[in-house]
Amino acid sequence: MKQHLLFTPGPVNVSQNVREAICKQDICHREIDFDYLLQSIENKLLTLFEIKNRAKYRAVVITGSGTAANESMLSSVVGEKNILILSNGEFGERLNGISKIYNENTFLLDFGWGEELSLNKIKAFLEMQKIDVIAMVHHETSSGMLNPLEKIGNLAKSHDAIFIVDCVSSAGAEEINLEKCNIAFCSSSSSKAIGSYPGLSFVVGKTEEFENLKNLPIKSMYLSLYKFYDFIKTYSQTPNTPAVHLFYALDQALSNILNEGIQNRYVNLRDKANKLRQGMLNLGLKFVINQKDMCSILTAVYTPSNVDVSILRQRLREKSIIIYEGKGCFKNRAFQVGSIGDLSFNDIEYFLDSLKMVLDSFKPTKEILPIIELVKVSSVVKVKSHIQKFPQVNKKISTNVPTSKATL
Repeated sequence: MKQHLLFTPGPVNVSQNVREAICKQDICHREIDFDYLLQSIENKLLTLFEIKNRAKYRAVVITGSGTAANESMLSSVVGEKNILILSNGEFGERLNGISKIYNENTFLLDFGWGEELSLNKIKAFLEMQKIDVIAMVHHETSSGMLNPLEKIGNLAKSHDAIFIVDCVSSAGAEEINLEKCNIAFCSSSSSKAIGSYPGLSFVVGKTEEFENLKNLPIKSMYLSLYKFYDFIKTYSQTPNTPAVHLFYALDQALSNILNEGIQNRYVNLRDKANKLRQGMLNLGLKFVINQKDMCSILTAVYTPSNVDVSILRQRLREKSIIIYEGKGCFKNRAFQVGSIGDLSFNDIEYFLDSLKMVLDSFKPTKEILPIIELVKVSSVVKVKSHIQKFPQVNKKISTNVPTSKATL
């Protein structure tokens, strides 16, 4: 058993070879050793996104979390033009917050946490207001909603808008076709479905769009996306001192995905998510959104009315299981269960068994008690009826009805 099983959307339990990779030899980031390492990572990232024409796309790696990659895009791509943020959760709101710092002409379409993005409303807004850049989150972790890339990408293209996407938690778990979805730039992180440690993020984008950035004003010294692109193009390096050993770990995590096979990885994650979800449904739990709208990495679950989610989280922690509590409008109402990282099917079974034990430890609410009493009465009636029908076995049948929650 691992010290902690991280059933979270990130950070995650890393594989043993990723843990070993971070302990490799010390190298200088201005020497050829690092050049080769960064080239390896970029090639693997482009392979992960199944990009066939490598000349049309580049990938840059940033020392910083996924938010750093998002801030790099939003501070670099817009210039003085108009940007529309599509939001249906915590991370859409974060995109809006970042953009408002850097871009005066920031517009927001807020659909509400856990609600689907309305294509009709987006289209109507684009017909009313000139928009040059559209930004959205692919997988909105706060609810588990997987937002539609291709449909919104087509809307962006039809209105001559650049499309940028936060793929922080979906890259490595869901297919992301940059060309088909008309995506100019997308961001992601090392510490989620990629399966490495926190601390690195990256932006994959069209080479042409990277080149266009040199004509836009620089709004951030550290997070200038064009500067990252120019350095990797010219020197195969990063503009600032990187967290070198995290690059080793990321390189190994990407190798793990490619060695498994990209499509095999997607199937494996879906199978784990399905096993987890079916197990929770069997416990009588309800999900925040419809399963058809979920990503493979996370399930948001409503907390039963008799359960305090903070106590639930603490009791699971005592069993070495870590989950997230709901945030925002889901605070005290839901919890999040991730199914990525180095988690096995046996780990999922252990989680489900532990979750059942913890849920059973909570007392029923007053609303549930009458139902339990009805079950007791109904059981007694059935037993007595059976005795009357078969008097010869009266002595072998007890009318004592178990009352523990485990037997009801």
